Amino acid sequence: MAQAVVLLTWMLIFSNVGHCVFSPTLIVDMAKVLMDNYCSPEKLTGMEETIDAASSNTEILSIPDPATLASVLTEGVKNTIGDSRVKVTYEPEYVPAVPPAMPDIPPEQLAGMIKATVKVEVLDGNIAYLKIQHIIGEEMAQKVGPLLLGYIWDKVLPTSAMILDFRSAVSGELSGIPYIVSYYTDSEPLIHIDSVYDRPSDITTELWSMPTLLGKRYGTSKPLMILTSKNTVGVAEDVAYCLKNLKRATIVGENTAGGTVKIDKIKVGETDFYVSVPVAKSINPITGKSWEIDGVAPDVEVPAEDALETAMAMLQLRAELPGLLQAAASLVADNYAFPSIGADVAEKLVAAVGGGEYNRISTKDEMKAKLSADLLKLSGDNCLKITSNIPALPPMNITPEMFIELIKVSFHTDILENNIGYLRFDMFGDFENVAAITKIIVEHVWNKVVDTDALIIDLRNNVGGPTSSIAGFCSYFFDSDKQIVLDRLYDGPSNTTRDLLTLTQLTGRRYGSRKSLLVLTSGLTAGAAEEFVFIMKRLGRAMIIGETTRGGCHPPETFRVGESDMFLSMPIAHSDTSQGPSWEGAGIAPHIPVPADVALDTAKNILNKHFSGQK
Repeated sequence: MAQAVVLLTWMLIFSNVGHCVFSPTLIVDMAKVLMDNYCSPEKLTGMEETIDAASSNTEILSIPDPATLASVLTEGVKNTIGDSRVKVTYEPEYVPAVPPAMPDIPPEQLAGMIKATVKVEVLDGNIAYLKIQHIIGEEMAQKVGPLLLGYIWDKVLPTSAMILDFRSAVSGELSGIPYIVSYYTDSEPLIHIDSVYDRPSDITTELWSMPTLLGKRYGTSKPLMILTSKNTVGVAEDVAYCLKNLKRATIVGENTAGGTVKIDKIKVGETDFYVSVPVAKSINPITGKSWEIDGVAPDVEVPAEDALETAMAMLQLRAELPGLLQAAASLVADNYAFPSIGADVAEKLVAAVGGGEYNRISTKDEMKAKLSADLLKLSGDNCLKITSNIPALPPMNITPEMFIELIKVSFHTDILENNIGYLRFDMFGDFENVAAITKIIVEHVWNKVVDTDALIIDLRNNVGGPTSSIAGFCSYFFDSDKQIVLDRLYDGPSNTTRDLLTLTQLTGRRYGSRKSLLVLTSGLTAGAAEEFVFIMKRLGRAMIIGETTRGGCHPPETFRVGESDMFLSMPIAHSDTSQGPSWEGAGIAPHIPVPADVALDTAKNILNKHFSGQK
């Protein structure tokens, strides 16, 4: 494998250039540094065999310039183990830095130094803004924590939402991660937020949320935004990654730098070469992955300079959400066609306000999509959803001639074998508008089929429309001597039920109740067409042939949600369920189930056999 031959690969590279005095032991020593310290030892499988092979090779390395050699070595490592953080340098003047012990500085002075790296502000809308450039560790927190509570935390604690600005956060202490994360989680249960593996000691340290903290927690219910940039690196990346995957914060800005938990610069043998190598790695217990190398991807990606404005707009939207959800819940409770379901949906929407389910909403479109999905999940009704407010078309001055042409393209009639009538139309019209052109419809459509011996009504492509014409259309297929209850319709807003009756007066002649009537359906048949099929089937007036209908609803009404630009579409009426389930949601099963594309031939065969038997 490539990992096992990395050093031999380097040797071959070097043999193509002139002579110099670098010994193969340099390669061996550097390999040992990686073997003993690199945070992902599994990538170095086979390295020991390679070291043995290199140490027995007496060829002199032939790159004359040590800086060039360091660059070539760096590329060799990167290409082999796939880690851009490993770097080889030649630094004869380098003096390893010794971390200074924390000076005995008064806490007040330390707090002042920390204040210089932190900016705190309460923005419009009661939104806390906290800009952090360095994340302090446990030791520092214990010394200056009480002072920082008064300067920072007590100012932001009462706010309604918070923005953590990590766009310039370039340093920090690993021990500070649990402190920051814990302020945005609950005290119980404790949460495993990170695992850090240290290669030199071969020890994995688990980081958990803390049961007790200085001051009060910000909690889990208030929105939290974290701003990032391509410069955000190290411990700040770890904090952002933890809070993102705990679904506690929304990350806004740019993909972070992809740094590391800890990098050490280690001297190679007795040379002036050094290897900068990541000696520890973070593994998130939720994802099983790390933010290192690839960085933290934002939830909402915008240029860093636009991140604050974007976060503010998102928080403004989230601040409006409780009112919008409450308004939507009230509309459903007061108007939905099925009151018991509506009450349950409304109750659960209100509960979602305090449950934090909408705290990660980023845009209006995302909010509308989630609310529609929740309405469907809670009600099981595809007709109950968020929609656009489509304004009504302006009145049109249509002449009788224009009506005639419209009718010709809207209806299709034919006379089939054995004087069988065929009528197809793909949408029901508003009865008030249809009434004005009833004579035209009767003359150009109805009179062509009314004298047939049987009638096939093709609703396979009828997508519905207003139900105001249903009573009139149904009436043509019943006799005039008695009014018949076609359906009982419940109205949600008024909480009343009314009978839908046949009409005593009609324009044109009736088809009557004795001649055969067959209705063709498909999975597309919906709305008002389903209401007609439901009535004809339940009253035994027609034979239904084809596929189960769509299972839609009575024409929905549109309601404005509060004072927003969001609109809620819902059915406010439903058909009679006293004799069993209605058609809403479930659709209407045909008497003779066949694929839609053979329904017409099936109907014709049935009628032709019927008439042939009478001869």
